Amino acid sequence: MNLDILSYGFMQRALLTGVIVSITCSIIGLFLVLKRYSLFGDALSHVAFGGIALGFFLNIYPIWTAFAVSVSAALGMTKLRKSTKISGDAAIAVLLSSGFAIGVLLISASHGFTIDLFSFLFGSILLTSTQDTLTILAVSCGVIVTLIVIRKPMIHFTFDEEQAKVHGIPIEKLNYLFVALAAVTVIATMRLVGILLISALIVLPNITSIMMGKGFKKTIIISISLSVTAVVAGITTSYYFNLAPSGAIVMLMVAMFVGTLIAKHAGLFSTKILTNENNSLST
Repeated sequence: MNLDILSYGFMQRALLTGVIVSITCSIIGLFLVLKRYSLFGDALSHVAFGGIALGFFLNIYPIWTAFAVSVSAALGMTKLRKSTKISGDAAIAVLLSSGFAIGVLLISASHGFTIDLFSFLFGSILLTSTQDTLTILAVSCGVIVTLIVIRKPMIHFTFDEEQAKVHGIPIEKLNYLFVALAAVTVIATMRLVGILLISALIVLPNITSIMMGKGFKKTIIISISLSVTAVVAGITTSYYFNLAPSGAIVMLMVAMFVGTLIAKHAGLFSTKILTNENNSLST
């Protein structure tokens, strides 16, 4: 296998976009998994489908409409949960079904499914344009920098909300900021694996790294390493074997998860579960 693929512009954009998106998903995905919001990314991706359909319906760049719809829906659902005490899984179900239904209605009212719409559903990292690449890079870097800045209150907020309140952390504002960042991350990920597989990119590397029983810092580093490896290997494999990149990436992550599960049962990893390491992380 040679490296001639690196000479192609579309592969350079695909690999660059894939790496930055995988890093972003790993970081924010770990907080989602630890807060038991694993399906939140899936729900947001279905809402994003409605936003994408709205963009095609109004003839507006669909990424921007997806951003607006997803962030608005995420913030609205968070407010609804707090004001009505709706359980988290019920809120996710409402978000998921309503977002997808809106998308289907808009598609049926316009010109039906198009090639571009299918690329958002199933991913088309190899068709990413320069405009898409620059948008995804800017958004992903913004999310990563924001998470780095708020990492200490986020760790308190993730492991123990009551303790975070005692320490004077503005939980409600932090929660709104977090769901907005998650919504933005989902939109940035759509081009890589598609709306239907986004949750895999957010969840699989993180639950795999959590099973290894390491501390918070090592867990997030392992998650990023697994995700980047799967994305680069998946894109490369799909090129040489003419496969769908999104399916190759997700199946590689599934293989990593199964391999780690087997290794853990064989006693190769610690049996302890990731716990609060606020003190060590704050230094």
